[in-house]
Amino acid sequence: MTSVAERIAGSATASTAQSLATTTCDTDLAEPTWVFDALPTYGPGASVADVIPAETPNATRRPGQLPLAYQKMSEAELHERIVAAKEKLGDKLVILGHYYQRDEIVAYADFVGDSFQLANAALTRPDAEAIVFCGVHFMAETADILAREDQHVILPNLAAGCSMADMADEESVEAAWEELAEVYGFDPAVEIDADWFERNPGVKLPVIPVTYMNSNAALKAFCGRHGGIVCTSSNARTVLEWAFERGERVLFFPDQHLGRNTAKAMGVPLEQMPMWNPRKDLGGNTEADLDVARVILWHGFCSVHKRFTTAQIDAARAAHPGVQVVVHPECPMPVVDAADAAGSTELIRRFVADAAPGSTIAIGTEVNMVNRLAAQHPDRTIFCLDPVICPCSTMYRIHPGYLAWTLDGLVEGEWRNEIRVDPEVATHARIALERMLAAAPQPLTGGAR
Repeated sequence: MTSVAERIAGSATASTAQSLATTTCDTDLAEPTWVFDALPTYGPGASVADVIPAETPNATRRPGQLPLAYQKMSEAELHERIVAAKEKLGDKLVILGHYYQRDEIVAYADFVGDSFQLANAALTRPDAEAIVFCGVHFMAETADILAREDQHVILPNLAAGCSMADMADEESVEAAWEELAEVYGFDPAVEIDADWFERNPGVKLPVIPVTYMNSNAALKAFCGRHGGIVCTSSNARTVLEWAFERGERVLFFPDQHLGRNTAKAMGVPLEQMPMWNPRKDLGGNTEADLDVARVILWHGFCSVHKRFTTAQIDAARAAHPGVQVVVHPECPMPVVDAADAAGSTELIRRFVADAAPGSTIAIGTEVNMVNRLAAQHPDRTIFCLDPVICPCSTMYRIHPGYLAWTLDGLVEGEWRNEIRVDPEVATHARIALERMLAAAPQPLTGGAR
């Protein structure tokens, strides 16, 4: 099984433009990632239409291009440098790799997992002076918030952002909070400290803010200040249960689909889940809409997962009778409803591992992970629901060249691309993150909804 990067590179040599266009979602995917680092987009691929807002952190953290020497290195040279650096650094280094990373990066990771698993994994290496996070910016921020003061978090390519994370910025969420305060009659400036719920058992707040892990540190800090919590796709249900015990309703951001799919599975009616559009007064709602709301959903989404459709599921079932369909809860609700199972990247991994040999499984999530699962389970037929190769364009920015460059820097005593969260922001964000870590995911049951 060739890697996604190799398949994309192979597509670039196709004899016709039409062949290339039907193989990848963006022909620019065949170009080196550093070509796009200085451009105001998230990169080619699923996020090509998502222009980085000027006011977000993504717009201000653009690095210079990867040094030319590393751009010119062969795969073999990069491999030798990475392996040599890992040997020299030993226990002082830990490399974390998200499931969506390209195979060429996962090969060097000490831990591979979803965002919840990696947040915990970083805590298991207290001797590590350097945490190299092969993911995207919000993940590295989280690692820095949870790390000790003397630990350093490195993001190999600072251009690895997240379009979903940037769909909810601090200013917009603060403005929404003030509008909600007028509707529900609370003081938006009041802060809820870490022990407030213990001191006030049984008292419910009008609104509990819940942010998905896929958000910047300032929004995690917002939740920490206002009695809220962070969730991942692994523990979203546990987090919502936590929030409903402490609040009348939830403001869930930035991903509408994870919020809707999770709450719907818990029995919350759709009419009690209004959408909040930050560009409209009251988010585009009436006070009556908000009065009955249990979960207020932010108008955000994942560019990769919104590509999946019920038509793709219908096509998979027609072509492969008996196929099992498992999708990520960032997919739109009709896709989740039409699938046989839905859950986090870890649940998807377990779903495949637990399937009987000879099974056929169609997966609705990032193609690098799907391709890797297919390689790990050759006795099963595994394919991506989306027939067009379209990796997470921001995860895809972590290339072995950047990893080699940052590791060489560590060997030389230089902290290249270090991520540092403002101490005050980190203090409040840590409250929401520690609540998240305590909200353990419910036991996996094979993925059935």
